[in-house]
Amino acid sequence: MENGYNDDIKVLVAGPEHEVYVDTILQTIADAAKVRGTGIAKRTHEYLTIKMREAKAVIALEGDRFAGFSYIETWGNKQYVTTSGLIVHPDFRGRGVAKRIKDMTFSLARTRWPHAKIFSLTSGAAVMKMNTALGYQPVTFDDLTDDEAFWRGCEGCVNYPVLKERNRKFCICTAMLFDPEEHLPAKIPEDVLERIRLIDKN
Repeated sequence: MENGYNDDIKVLVAGPEHEVYVDTILQTIADAAKVRGTGIAKRTHEYLTIKMREAKAVIALEGDRFAGFSYIETWGNKQYVTTSGLIVHPDFRGRGVAKRIKDMTFSLARTRWPHAKIFSLTSGAAVMKMNTALGYQPVTFDDLTDDEAFWRGCEGCVNYPVLKERNRKFCICTAMLFDPEEHLPAKIPEDVLERIRLIDKN
């Protein structure tokens, strides 16, 4: 145990070798949506696979067991970044895994796109608390990206009719935004930076 974390659970930037966990991740997300009774935007197997190949995802593992996941994406010509799809397997909840994943996706986003604004749409109190600790502020939906591709991703959510009815001005989720101009640069391990450089070069 170090810094309050269980050392048996590793949190790392996902790669192609982690594609074997995609079906488990999707099932865990679907199960969580049913239990919570709230909306979660649906993602395909191919979508998550691409995120892993592009070093835009973070995965938590205890040995070979899946513990948690999240991914990042850019919008509006890389002016905005989202950290999305945060999920922790029920067997690993209450062990600080969500915060470790959130911290790493946040640092990854800030390192890859240091001038982009990072935003989050969430209906979960725990995620709101983590966002606040990282420097996010509640904002209106008008402060988020106008990239149509992002908003199409909400169509798989059960709450999409609310968003559509309100002309994308309001929904069940709370909008939160991090402005990099108000904070110091982020730091991320050199081996991860090298992998990102290789991916971006190709």
